[in-house]
Amino acid sequence: MDMPAKNIHSKPELARDLNLSHAGAVVVGTIIGSGIFLVPSEMMQAVGSARLVYLAWVVGGLLSFFGALTYAELGAMKPQAGGEYVYVRDAYGPLAGFLYSWTWFLIAKPASIASITTGLVRILETFPVFSFLPHACFSHASIPHFTVTYGQLVAIGATLLISWLNYVGVRRAGDFQLLFTLLKVAIIIGIVAVGFSYSGGTWSNFATEFTGAKGGVAGFFAALVAALWAYDGWNDLNMVAGEIRNPQRNIPLSLIWGVATVGVLYIMVNAAVQYVLPAAAVAVSERPASDAVALVLGHAGASLVSAGMAISMLVTLNGTIMSGARVPFATARDGYFFEAIAKVHPRFHTPYVAIVVQCGLAIILLLLGGSFRQFFSLTIFAEWMFYMIAASTVFVFRRREPNLARPYRVWGYPVVPALFVLVAAALLYYTFTDNLKSSAAGCVAILAGLPVFYFFARRRQAPPK
Repeated sequence: MDMPAKNIHSKPELARDLNLSHAGAVVVGTIIGSGIFLVPSEMMQAVGSARLVYLAWVVGGLLSFFGALTYAELGAMKPQAGGEYVYVRDAYGPLAGFLYSWTWFLIAKPASIASITTGLVRILETFPVFSFLPHACFSHASIPHFTVTYGQLVAIGATLLISWLNYVGVRRAGDFQLLFTLLKVAIIIGIVAVGFSYSGGTWSNFATEFTGAKGGVAGFFAALVAALWAYDGWNDLNMVAGEIRNPQRNIPLSLIWGVATVGVLYIMVNAAVQYVLPAAAVAVSERPASDAVALVLGHAGASLVSAGMAISMLVTLNGTIMSGARVPFATARDGYFFEAIAKVHPRFHTPYVAIVVQCGLAIILLLLGGSFRQFFSLTIFAEWMFYMIAASTVFVFRRREPNLARPYRVWGYPVVPALFVLVAAALLYYTFTDNLKSSAAGCVAILAGLPVFYFFARRRQAPPK
């Protein structure tokens, strides 16, 4: 008797292969990058005292936590690939959703990947064995000012490697994320233990000040922006909601406990650094955590921190690549982007075309060299604008669909999401006025998606030939 053939022509779909541990690792592993190792000096230069640095860490952590609580309701209610795109689309229409996707896929995510891999190379350059990385390996007289360094090749290689890992299965990428996130957390706890074991450390360092700080409200906002950069990435889990098992339970748990865990780790690292170094030393240090450990363990200690930073950035890269590809995939599935972007690999069940295109865009930015940093600065204003817009959708859905099943309801509604939206608006104002040129250019980049949207909208509405 013939076997039924109902699945022969079925369309491949994304696989829900990420469990609670994987989801938690996406949150923790993506958030903890190089920020915690680097921004304490920027924050001290901005506010000038350990007390205000801690206040910025606490406010930044609470703001991120409030955002995570809000996204927990949205993610459990709409556990679909694309995350923020889905919320903005359903609340404000396809145009708003597309502009979000356009900005994220073509600008923010490739630039973020390029920034992470370039940072990874700069960390590797601190090891003598990799001292050759800044040197040129290719240049051509017919292309003026175009030089490719060994470091750029390493950055491209890291992008290709992690993109391939995500190409061949989200479970493999999730296993990588989980394993190396655990290693990353262990290294951070080790750094904290080393710092507090320093015989020359003193609690009196917490009362010291840096007299050359920016100070005032502007200084505190600068420190808060630095802290929020270190906390950034908690929203990436919602992008892969379509591949999480039991998302109604696992998304809220992962977001809430993940952000809380990161907040505790950040406070511990900052405390350990401050215990070893006075405020003035923190302010002038390029790598405060590395310098603090080096005082205790010597050169080997600095190398340990550098290795931790490299591992940390590799895990962040994995989470960034994993989440970034799901947004254009969801947009293409709605008919507002190229059909090929919506394809799912028949064997690996991943959005493989979206992953490949994202990888290609990041490589282009890497080949452009340092100019990608200016390009990335265009997205700072746009990122926080879309955070604010996506979080505000919780009010729209509560009013428009009050009876919709909500496996998790944000604690403290409406105060918690309202505070997140209001503070995000204040940060938008600060970033816009602090860098008018880049913020205005970011708005132009977003608006450049308008003709692209209407092109696909017309194609979508055209009758089939």
